[in-house]
Amino acid sequence: MLTTLFFQLLMLFNFSAETPTEAMTTAMPRINVQGNQFVKPDGTTIVFRGLNTSDPDKLEKDGHWNKAYFEEIKSWGANLVRFPVHPTAWTERGESAYLELLDQGVQWATELEMYVVIDWHSIGNLRSELFQHPMYETTRKQTFEFWRTISKHYGKHHTVAFYELYNEPTTFSGQLGVCNWTDWKALNEEMITIIRANGGEGIPLVAGFNWAYDLTPVKYQPIAAEGIAYVSHPYPQKREQPWAPKWNEDWGFVKATYPVILTEIGYCGPDAPGAHIPVISDASYGEAIIDYCDQADISYVVWVFDPLWSPSLFSDWNFTLTPPGKFFKARMQRY
Repeated sequence: MLTTLFFQLLMLFNFSAETPTEAMTTAMPRINVQGNQFVKPDGTTIVFRGLNTSDPDKLEKDGHWNKAYFEEIKSWGANLVRFPVHPTAWTERGESAYLELLDQGVQWATELEMYVVIDWHSIGNLRSELFQHPMYETTRKQTFEFWRTISKHYGKHHTVAFYELYNEPTTFSGQLGVCNWTDWKALNEEMITIIRANGGEGIPLVAGFNWAYDLTPVKYQPIAAEGIAYVSHPYPQKREQPWAPKWNEDWGFVKATYPVILTEIGYCGPDAPGAHIPVISDASYGEAIIDYCDQADISYVVWVFDPLWSPSLFSDWNFTLTPPGKFFKARMQRY
């Protein structure tokens, strides 16, 4: 009775009450870019340490897209979770049904106080529209439409802090055609324009070539847009040891000017299920990459929270840890 009377009085005096949906949208502080840092509205900096889910479409089909899955991620100490959306899954499930999946994940993340990266998970050459595998097939039009949809749907949702424009750009040594940095820069700037024009307030994330590893062109031709950050995926076999000096040359230097987030790091042994180049290594890589990130305040997201994708952090749905899972969980929980 009192609740009903309260809302009647609000309407009588022309006040507006925030709906539960609106309250959830703004429950987390909006993350912005300030210089080379991610910051909260009060100006305090935040460094992200997070985990990659597998594709939400896959998880839902396997029966594991649920809050318990997110609670396990949170228990590792994560403050960020990345959703890799494959274009083929987006197409097959359909926009409305896939958005329902993302809405569920964003709500669980919000309830557990974790931010979200939405990642358009294609690998290949977007300029030529040639891709590494059929699961990554998309078009420029579909990619632009995806970001128009996401920016309209989540534009003011504070939990959805990042829009990862394209997962891993590569020409595969010419096998997927030609794309230079000028071409790639223009494509990303167009995506950012579309996002901003459609109300997207999250931070666009821009990856470099060599499967999102190489950011050296940023030194001479940075993306012409404000409020963005850069991405690298520095898996262990991208460069030989010692890694740190090469990481400085290839992507680490960007952190002096812009925020950097490593949206995929990880490793596994040569005999682990699904072991493949460039992820084969041991805990020496884990120590090196985490120490590097900690010293430079670089954010990172570990790949991957699914026993059937590689390099996996656990071996079954009882969350039995693999060797890299044991390493990363222990390091993340130190924070």
